[in-house]
Amino acid sequence: MTEKRVILVVEDEHAISNFICRALSANDYKPIPATSGKEGLSLFFSHSPDLVLLDLGLPDMDGLDVLSQLSSLPNEVPVIIISARDRESEKVKALDMGADDYVVKPFGVSELLARIRTTLRRADRMKVSQGIQRDVYQVKDLTIDISKHQVIQGDEIIHFTQNEFKILELLAIHAGKVLTYDFILEHVWGPYGGNSSNQILRVNMANIRRKLKENPSEPKYIYTELGIGYRMLED
Repeated sequence: MTEKRVILVVEDEHAISNFICRALSANDYKPIPATSGKEGLSLFFSHSPDLVLLDLGLPDMDGLDVLSQLSSLPNEVPVIIISARDRESEKVKALDMGADDYVVKPFGVSELLARIRTTLRRADRMKVSQGIQRDVYQVKDLTIDISKHQVIQGDEIIHFTQNEFKILELLAIHAGKVLTYDFILEHVWGPYGGNSSNQILRVNMANIRRKLKENPSEPKYIYTELGIGYRMLED
């Protein structure tokens, strides 16, 4: 019998916590509820969860402070934010601090479960590949070969500038995860890149999509998360 995946639910509203925990139990997960930041951190260390669902509006501390402590740990347990805070600035801040996903309340069970499955799959792949440098990433008919610095679409080699390739490489390595504008700017253009205008990134992304013949309104490889950043489809 497969051992159930443990999910820590840090949520102070009992109705929402019970709703989430029932849904998790019904889908073969083992939920561990916590109603405060301190309790959540304590249960995290005592139960070693596979994933954390974290509310931001906790009674004793801001959920971002909890996220900061979890993100500083070496075990890299994925965290999904569940919050009524729907401003783009809040989402960007949480993602930049290490959150793997951000779900705005109210949300449906199906959406939450889908995001949990996706996040756990990504975390599992990361564990398998730890210590192994992956060189080739595949997204549909697109192959990104990092060691050869080559991108092949179908049977055609597509040529990119150095920065365009860096963007593709970064998105491929983190496929399925939203990368904020500042994260990409900093990793491609250096430590001061995050202070740059997003325009330079948008121009590079437009060139990438043009070369891939991708329609931004019907993306095949790269999704735009408006006001936040970009996400590459998982293979």
